[in-house]
Amino acid sequence: MAEPASTKSERSAIDSAAPMGYGATRSLQWVAAAIGGLGPASLAFEPARDIPQGGVLLALPALLAVGLLRHSPQLYQLPAGFYGLSSVFLLLALLALARLRSLEQLRYVPAGEWGHLLGLDRIPEVRTLRGKLKLLCAEAGRAARWNAALAKEWTGEAEQRQPQGMAFYIDGHVRVYHGELTKLPRHYVARQRFSMRATVDYWINALDGQPFGYLNKEVDHGLVQALRDDVLPWLQANAPLSDQQQRRMEADPHLPRFTLIFDREGYSPELFAELDQQRIAALTYHRYPDEDWPPEQFQEREVKLAGGLTVRMKLAERGTRLGRGRGVWVREVRKLAEGGRQIATVSTNRGGDAAAQAAALLARWSQENFFKYMREHFGLDRLAEYGTEEIPDTVTVPNPAWRELDREVRRQHAELKRERELLRR
Repeated sequence: MAEPASTKSERSAIDSAAPMGYGATRSLQWVAAAIGGLGPASLAFEPARDIPQGGVLLALPALLAVGLLRHSPQLYQLPAGFYGLSSVFLLLALLALARLRSLEQLRYVPAGEWGHLLGLDRIPEVRTLRGKLKLLCAEAGRAARWNAALAKEWTGEAEQRQPQGMAFYIDGHVRVYHGELTKLPRHYVARQRFSMRATVDYWINALDGQPFGYLNKEVDHGLVQALRDDVLPWLQANAPLSDQQQRRMEADPHLPRFTLIFDREGYSPELFAELDQQRIAALTYHRYPDEDWPPEQFQEREVKLAGGLTVRMKLAERGTRLGRGRGVWVREVRKLAEGGRQIATVSTNRGGDAAAQAAALLARWSQENFFKYMREHFGLDRLAEYGTEEIPDTVTVPNPAWRELDREVRRQHAELKRERELLRR
């Protein structure tokens, strides 16, 4: 006969009467842990009703599937105690799912009720949890290695769903710093329309918005430099070329290893040429398009988005050469929007369906939605700790005034190029 499920009032009475403190009903295990005779307490889920935040357990299978407890035993260790590595990781994940944005908020939740979510009698005190986190974070770079191990699995799984090659959204998210411990460089915060002291996190996402990882830049030189120095090495290390993709590339000389998709900030014909030499495609908006194309050149096409939705677009395509000298040859695809406005995209991926490539760029809102959702629900902008780190003396800080003048010079060069082309005609 199945054990009857306990009610909230019954559990509250039992937790209050626990001899070793509120909710500590596993007395023998607590004593054994105190004298060093017990490893992590075993997780045992019991029938219960009316547990606050109990719905977060519905996400537990998904958390385990994406690797919450995978690779952690090889990278992290904790000394013998009541709370083991699995219970700490699981608690942190459930804390995020319950929208508790800091460890301090655990002071105001029923410890015994949350213990039932973990399969224990109670959750640890905040100071105990902080102590364990300090041990887990003692070695610099450990979290990055854990993310790298998971990212290799995630990109491998995503590659199976993209026979035309992997594609990654790359975008920077400005994380504002309101403290006074250091004077970080100023960055323009689009959502506040103001320049503030901040760092920039460059996120790498799949076409459906799911994240693979991110890279933090305290001193940011812009997306072009970040793509060269940080994003590309990270992808080459954590999205290795599979045997299957190698065979595809040998069979199709136009198939790239993968495609980087980013906004106008990353527009650079020099960068496109560098990536093209490494057989990596770039896809972005044309920053300086020529005059509009004739409307009769556009044809209506059915395009399937990453989420499965099929939409109709009016598209046209041409070959275009960008940059000075010989430059780099790209395919330019334009979408005819409502009102006659033309949205120009350029890509160094010369194979595959142009409509699918254009749709991939125009669906960048999935990454923007990811930023918005994470900021509102999971404290994306919140600092994980209070403290500072030394920045190497060799790091140069871009002058905001120079950057603005350089942007203006580039704009004037583009206008001059257009005027010269009009005179030739």
